[in-house]
Amino acid sequence: MSLAPATPTASGRPSLHLDARTEAQAMSCVHCGLCLPACPTYLQTGHEGESPRGRIDLMRGLSNGIIAPTQSVRAHLDSCLDCRGCETACPSGVKYHELIEETRTRLHARGLAPLQRIDPLSRWFLMSVLIHPRRLKLAMLPARLLQRIRLYNSVRRLRIFEMLPPELQAMEKLLPDHGALWPRRMPERISAGGVGAMLAALYKTAVLGRSGITRDGRPKRTVAGFLTGCVGSVLGNDVNRKSVDLIASCGIDIFAPRRQQCCGAIHQHNGEMQSAQKLARQNIDLFLPVNGRQVDYIISNISGCGATLREYGSILRDDPKYAERAEEFSRRVRDIHEILAQFELPPFSYPVKVTGTYHEACHLVHAQKVTEAPKKLLGRIQGLQLLPLTEADLCCGAAGTYNLTQPKMAGDLAERKLRNIEETQADICIAANIGCAMHLQAAAKSRGRPIRVVHPVELIHQAVFGNDR
Repeated sequence: MSLAPATPTASGRPSLHLDARTEAQAMSCVHCGLCLPACPTYLQTGHEGESPRGRIDLMRGLSNGIIAPTQSVRAHLDSCLDCRGCETACPSGVKYHELIEETRTRLHARGLAPLQRIDPLSRWFLMSVLIHPRRLKLAMLPARLLQRIRLYNSVRRLRIFEMLPPELQAMEKLLPDHGALWPRRMPERISAGGVGAMLAALYKTAVLGRSGITRDGRPKRTVAGFLTGCVGSVLGNDVNRKSVDLIASCGIDIFAPRRQQCCGAIHQHNGEMQSAQKLARQNIDLFLPVNGRQVDYIISNISGCGATLREYGSILRDDPKYAERAEEFSRRVRDIHEILAQFELPPFSYPVKVTGTYHEACHLVHAQKVTEAPKKLLGRIQGLQLLPLTEADLCCGAAGTYNLTQPKMAGDLAERKLRNIEETQADICIAANIGCAMHLQAAAKSRGRPIRVVHPVELIHQAVFGNDR
């Protein structure tokens, strides 16, 4: 292997100490190289330091005191997307994300922030506005008003947005061209309805017997917690409402608490683990209270959020008060496609005549290992023709805040993905992550290639309920 030159530490002492469990993950890497074709940054650069096994060597070197955290070393670690494609490819089962996330946490604790630092205003927006839906709606209101009176493009042409920091300029480009002025908040409780509710009740009575009956003789109802998401509850509000329509039609009651917090993904991926742990505890207390009704499932329709929710058991494994409940929380997490495939949906009565290609969002296919359920559901839609996509499971470059902190690599990966999408000649691209959708649509627009990216839920909802609902 050929890595970037590394400088040993002057004292030979470790630059950082990895947890013994994480160190064991590094030791289980056999350097077979099967991860290389699955790593987007390696495919783009051909550089070993931009590969999973190369980065593992760098992380071990930091932990063993062989190398220092030079700019070169940190640049390779910063440029990792944490897409987890290498984990799917790895025959040894290395949990690479634990390695990169802990290394970033340890570097952050030493005051070694990423080299491509976000300016203070952009960082404040990310950590104090973006993860709070009400604040985000307030921040977006001027833009939505300008769009409504058709002056937004004029403001763009005047290049006023170029006065913003680069990261905020990038965020502005991600803003969809239209949307509600003030997205309505979802009700906290939504009751199951339709044929699905009746079938679920009959199933519980017939199959579960008395264990499926309440004290007053009524069948027990499945209750699912629904994570609305930070950006999802504002820019993906329509997808959220269609999601709960479908869940309720399966005979499931929905609990979407207003006090739910950001899942913690942004913090987890950027080395701010204490903040991620705090958010995890708050969500656990809401969905799995010690003294209160606990939900049967926790559902997300955003693949990045769902992946982090499934990691709560790992994130809080050393917290004696929360470790057990965190593990239980993770066991109850489901992606929405898993729920819709598991329970009985109403008939797919309405044709959706369109050609589409399916982009497999990284944190759905590689982190959550949900591959078949979305395709099976899409396959049930009359009139939908699914066309195969080359490198369907390769990261598009969105990766949470990656497209803000690593714009060059993120742009290159978006270009690669767009070329593959165009080769299919499909009418639409289907993706189960709002970050992917916004990133790809913004990249396509900047290149003069209009493309519509839709969530699978939108097509399933249309097939079940038609266009009128």
